Amino acid sequence: MSTSDADIGTGSIERVASLGGGVIGQSWTALFLAAGKKVSVFDPDPSAPERVRAAVAEAWPILEQLGLAENGSPDNITFCADAREAVDGADFVQESVPEQVALKHELYGLIEPVLGSGTIVASSASGLTLTEMQAGWRDPSRFILGHPFNPPHLIPLVEVMGNDRTAAGVVDAASRFYESIGKVTIEIKREVPGHVANRLQAALWREAIHLINEGVASVEDVDKAVSAGPGLRWAAMGPTQLFHLGAGDGGLSAFCDRYTESFNRWFDDLGTPHLDAATVSRLVAGLSANEEPHSIEELARRRDALIARMVALKASQEVLGGTR
Repeated sequence: MSTSDADIGTGSIERVASLGGGVIGQSWTALFLAAGKKVSVFDPDPSAPERVRAAVAEAWPILEQLGLAENGSPDNITFCADAREAVDGADFVQESVPEQVALKHELYGLIEPVLGSGTIVASSASGLTLTEMQAGWRDPSRFILGHPFNPPHLIPLVEVMGNDRTAAGVVDAASRFYESIGKVTIEIKREVPGHVANRLQAALWREAIHLINEGVASVEDVDKAVSAGPGLRWAAMGPTQLFHLGAGDGGLSAFCDRYTESFNRWFDDLGTPHLDAATVSRLVAGLSANEEPHSIEELARRRDALIARMVALKASQEVLGGTR
C-alpha cells in the first residue's frame, strides 16, 4: 500500500469486504448491505454463509424500521473461500476476525499484496492495540482501528484511530465513510488498552461487581439501578454534559462547586475487584437466580428491539432539534 495522500480513496465507496463471519462481522455485513454496498464476505468456516445470511435476515426488519435500508438489498452479498478474493476490488475492508494477534497478522500478510492503492482497512478489534496489529503489515499506512460497539448495525458508535504510521487523511476518510452509513465516530488520539467506550463500561462494571461482592445490592438490583436510572440519561447525553445540566444556570462550574466533596468521597471509596473464580461464580449465580427462562437469542432480540426504538427516538429528536 502506497503512503501517497493522493491515492487515498475519499470518493464513493461501493464495494466493501467484510472479513470474519462471527457476531460482529455479521452485524457489520447487515449494515453495509442496508447502506446499498456490495459486500464480499470471507470466513473459513463452511457454515459461515448460512449463519451470515440468517443474521442479515434477522437484522433486516429493524434496519428497515430505522430507515437505514432504503437503498440496500440483502442479496448484494457474495461469499469467498479466500480472503484475497474477498478484498480484490474492494474500496473498504472491515476486518472482524478473532482477536488473536498471530491470526490477524497472517490475514494481513495474505491480503496486503492484492489490496487496491486507495483501499482502507479497518479492524474491529477491541482488545488488541493498533500498534500490535500494525506489526502484521509491511506498510500500515492505510490500516486503522475502526472499533464498533455491539451490535454494529444498531449502535452508532465507531472508535477510529490512526497513529504516526498512518497516512494523512486516512482517519478522516474512514470517519466520513462510517458517518455516510449512519455511524457516529470519535477519534482516539492516544493508544490505551480497551480504547474509550470499553474502558468506560469496564469502570462501571468494576464498581457494579464491587457493590455485589460487598453485599450492597444483588446482581438484579445493580443491573436495575443502571437500566432504570442513569442508563436512560446516558442514552441521551454523556456524563459531563449531564452534570453540566445538573446545577441549573450555573452549569458544570456550579455543579463542581456544589458536589466536589461528595464525588471525591465516592471516588475514594470505589472498589477494585478482579474477575477471580469466586467473583465469577457469584455473578453467574446472581444472574441465574433472577433470569427469566429465555434463550440468549430471545434476549438478544429484546435488546435489539429496545435499542432500535431508542436509536429511532434519538434520531428524530436530533432532526427536530436541527442537529443533523
